[in-house]
This record gives sequence, C-alpha cells and structure tokens, in this order.
Amino acid sequence: MTAYNWSVDPKRIAFQAARYLTVAKLLEGKLRVLEVGCADGWGARIVAQHVGNLDAVDIDPAAILRAKQGESVNWPIHFACADILKTDFAGYDACYCLDFFEHITDDAGLLARLATIAPVCVIGTPSIEGQLYASEISKREHVNCVSKAGLRLRMQRHWKQVFVLGMNDTTLHTGHDSMMHYLFGIGVN
Repeated sequence: MTAYNWSVDPKRIAFQAARYLTVAKLLEGKLRVLEVGCADGWGARIVAQHVGNLDAVDIDPAAILRAKQGESVNWPIHFACADILKTDFAGYDACYCLDFFEHITDDAGLLARLATIAPVCVIGTPSIEGQLYASEISKREHVNCVSKAGLRLRMQRHWKQVFVLGMNDTTLHTGHDSMMHYLFGIGVN
C-alpha cells in the first residue's frame, strides 16, 4: 500500500494524492460520504477536509487495522471492515472508490450496489489503454480495466447522468480519450 509505494515508486503517492484531491473537490460540501476500498485509509484525510462526515470501508482486515492505527482526533473518519457487496449501506449523500473498480470481476454487481448507497458516486480507475504502461503487478491484479466509453456505458445502467473525466499523473486530461491513463466516472441520480 502506501508504505510499499514509498519504497518502490514514491511518485505514485503524488498521483494517488491528486486522485483523492479531485474526489474531495467533486464531493465538497456533501454531508455524509462513504469511501469503498479505502485500503490503509491514508487518502481519506484529503477527502475528510472537504466533506461533513466520512466513513471508509475495505474488505481486508489488515488494511483496516492499519487505518485504525492511524486514526486521529483531528480527522474523525470511521473505518470499518466490510464487503460492499454483502453489507447494507444507505443514507449517504455520495460514495466513491479509487483504484478499486479494476480489481472487481463483478462490476455490474458493484455498480448496482453503489447506486443504492448514494445519489452521487465517483469511480476512479486506471484505463485499459494505460495498462500498456502498467507494472507487471498491476497488469496481473487489474482484472477489470475499461476504456472511457466502457466506463460510461457501464455506469449509465445505474445513474441517470454520467460524466467521465480523464487524468494523467496529477493533471486533468482533456485530449484524446485513448491517451487517458486514469478515469473518473461520476454518476448522479
């Protein structure tokens, strides 16, 4: 996770921080927000600066233990171990997941579930085109990468309005779709 990236590829932390800051600005002012797939929770603090209350869940008990070890009274984030497909969550103003969608083989089930949690959802995921440049570990673990059009199509089945933006490294990308290495799908009901 973050410690691994720090030792192997420190610049990746800047890319991840930019993704969290993008979500923070997109969801700014939302009162109750859920992060799905928070891992060790380090990025949640960035979002917590901009929203009212933040809950963060992950299926990995070791990751949640690390997240809880880093809890701070300055950043009151509620971390919990939960399987998003098997646990009921409702009543949120928004939900988001970053670097999670590409690891899920049942994306239809995930998207259907996310649509029941909140009227606004942000999904951040590497693009299929960017996998040409991904590490061997990423290529092995990313079982569900999609194109911009593919993410839009999947999300349109669950949200009335869908917007898809691209990012390269730490910068919003507005050029050719196949040159986007990271995608942000924004669904609104």
